[in-house]
Amino acid sequence: MLTDVQTLCPCALYPSPNFGERKDGLAVDMLVLHYTGMEDDKQALDWLCNEQSEVSCHYFVNRDGSLIQLVDENARAWHAGQSFWKGERDINSRSIGIEIANSGQEPFPNDQLEALLMLSMDICSRHDIPAWRVLGHSDVSPGRKIDPGVKFPWRQLAVAGVGHWADPDRNTGSLFFQLGDEGQPIQALQSMLALYGYDVAVTGVFDDQTETVVKAFQLHFRPEKVDGVADTALISTLYKLNATQPNL
Repeated sequence: MLTDVQTLCPCALYPSPNFGERKDGLAVDMLVLHYTGMEDDKQALDWLCNEQSEVSCHYFVNRDGSLIQLVDENARAWHAGQSFWKGERDINSRSIGIEIANSGQEPFPNDQLEALLMLSMDICSRHDIPAWRVLGHSDVSPGRKIDPGVKFPWRQLAVAGVGHWADPDRNTGSLFFQLGDEGQPIQALQSMLALYGYDVAVTGVFDDQTETVVKAFQLHFRPEKVDGVADTALISTLYKLNATQPNL
């Protein structure tokens, strides 16, 4: 049961009953960001604290920037659901989940982003979470989830110190790969996506799964064009991201 705030940031308590034990003694090494998909902050918060919903998160960021803790960081909140990253399928057992009040169709207010940045920096510092393991729900659940969405400013957070980023090349050229393509270049693309962490089989065929993962990558690293087509700019961005992961 949550009895005290754990973050160093100003934060209120609003305990959720929806949590369990982290499995197999797994330590926190990931931060997963979500949006609520609702227009009303209180309605979203109450849903996360409703036993019937069977969903929760560790922290909630209101539109005005105020912070609320719902689940103890040592507990397993129910935020990621069916998910995958770098061979792991129980993302809930190794992550902290933050819900950001946002409908998915609106910009994120500055006060809210400042509070999120402050909270994320605190969490990442205390749990030693590296930049490349700060992810969106869409990264760990491609196709099933799209949050925190195309309007989420990943680059802004990364520049401020939270998250992994590589600016995409603007000269895309004429080379691109899409659904139905086959061959060694597709195998190389799939290998790079899998190496970064996404759930994609290395088959050499640009199938539905590959297209879904490419869209998830675009949601995070090129949200202005989420079409499932892997062009030169996307491939070079993916290469740069992999090259800056020290554990690879």
